[in-house]
Amino acid sequence: MTREQFILATQQNHLPRTENAQLYPVGIYGWRKRCLYFFVLLLLVTMIVNLAMTIWILKVMNFTVDGMGNLRVTKKGIRLEGISEFLLPLYVKEIHSRKDSPLILQSDRNVTVNARNHMGQLTGQLTVGADTVEAQCKRFEVRASEDGRVLFSADEDAITIGAEKLKVTGTEGAVFGHSVETPHIRAEPSQDLRLESPTRALIMEAPRGVQVSAAAGDFKATCRKELHLQSTEGEIFLNADKIRLGNLPTGSSSSSSSSSSSSSSSSSSSSSSSSSSSSSSSSSSNSRQTVYELCVCPSGKLYLSPAGVGSTCQSSSTICLWS
Repeated sequence: MTREQFILATQQNHLPRTENAQLYPVGIYGWRKRCLYFFVLLLLVTMIVNLAMTIWILKVMNFTVDGMGNLRVTKKGIRLEGISEFLLPLYVKEIHSRKDSPLILQSDRNVTVNARNHMGQLTGQLTVGADTVEAQCKRFEVRASEDGRVLFSADEDAITIGAEKLKVTGTEGAVFGHSVETPHIRAEPSQDLRLESPTRALIMEAPRGVQVSAAAGDFKATCRKELHLQSTEGEIFLNADKIRLGNLPTGSSSSSSSSSSSSSSSSSSSSSSSSSSSSSSSSSSNSRQTVYELCVCPSGKLYLSPAGVGSTCQSSSTICLWS
């Protein structure tokens, strides 16, 4: 150590000290320190509660790397398991169920499926309600699952049934408000076929003829008033072992001039039917008269006349006056 350094060191140790020096503490003390600790503790508690709530939400909502809850995100799309509720419209391209379970769409009121074009206009609608199922479209089709053929189709022009058999199991049968066009009508085996019109006429028309066949039973045509068999260009042919005409009126003998004038026009028709009088005479209830002659009025009405040596239609044709 040099002399100058020694002198300076000894002089600094003998400097006079001030006795009234003030001390200033450094830091936070008092109520500020207590408030800081309180805020730090409150922040720590909030962080712990927030972390606990986050873990609880993740646990309850079942968050995983594949999705959330019943929702799973796969390569093919989104998969929902269980029951799902949608409060707002759902826009998807395709909805299908699992291979081993059906797809159920359920609503408290109705289920409506709409189809729209690129302009947003409604082109088709299917509504399943509590009482009815409505389909609004240009053409409605039901196809077979095997070959895809049309089983039922309906549009504004016609309704087509492509099944091999249309079966109506109701007790009242099928009721048609207008005309029906079909090539064949057949009843079930061991069942009767009835074509009935309770309050109106029943008309069967065909350009090449109408064929009614009962191979294993009887054919019966019953009406309340009149039964018309009309052929405009052909003939009516009755081919059977027995032809019976029941409830025919029986004419009585009369020599009035009016009866002779009315029977003169029917002599041509009664002569042609005299050959069949023997086959219908057994229906008479008179014990004395057993043989009758079948006569025809100009109006076409049939009646019986007691048979004699000659034709008796002229003498008993007063019945034609009331026909």
